[in-house]
Amino acid sequence: MTAASPTLISARDLTKSYVLGEQTVHALRGVTFDVLPGEFVAIMGPSGSGKSTLMNMIGALDQPSSGTMAINGHEISQMNSVQLAELRNSTIGFVFQQFNLLRRTSALDNAKLPLLYSKKRPPNINKLAAEKLELVGLGNRMDHQPSQLSGGQQQRVAIARALVNSPRLILADEPTGALDTETSAEIMALFERLNAGGLSIIIVTHEPDVAAHAKRLIRVRDGRIVEDRQSPGGVVSHGAAA
Repeated sequence: MTAASPTLISARDLTKSYVLGEQTVHALRGVTFDVLPGEFVAIMGPSGSGKSTLMNMIGALDQPSSGTMAINGHEISQMNSVQLAELRNSTIGFVFQQFNLLRRTSALDNAKLPLLYSKKRPPNINKLAAEKLELVGLGNRMDHQPSQLSGGQQQRVAIARALVNSPRLILADEPTGALDTETSAEIMALFERLNAGGLSIIIVTHEPDVAAHAKRLIRVRDGRIVEDRQSPGGVVSHGAAA
């Protein structure tokens, strides 16, 4: 990997089309934006708006039909599958709605999984995973399996797993969708605390209450960005200004 880019995410005239039988679906239609290090962004949009496709592009899980998507200075269309996997593992921590934990595996072993797939596996894997579990408030639950944890605690394990490789970005897909209101607020407070420590966070959500925790809102409709605004004092980083 090369040196860190000053722009974490850079999308330029991004399009994505899918052919379904005789129909062509235009999921993204010329999307342009930047995300700078340290930003906390919520991406919102109704079903079919293109927000999930955009999330897959940001996570280097899919390739654009045209335009460019650069992650930490790396243009994903120029990378092979091995390079993309390394980019994801070293740069992005993923958090999902359904937690995606191994059911019969301890919180510690779940949290350390990305380190096992790291190209440069560190020698102190258990220590690093334990530190992240402490960070998310589960220092006393490391030996517990998912079935012994509440939904909120399982999501904290998932967040610890996302943090264990010290990524530059957390990409969270509906991270509170399986949680009640009180637990959702606790998880969003944790994201706010991580962001205050300098970590970049992008959350994809359809819930306004969740998006309200972010410092910037990108609203997507019909494959286009229809709104991109920040809270007072935020740094505008829309691609049109770049």
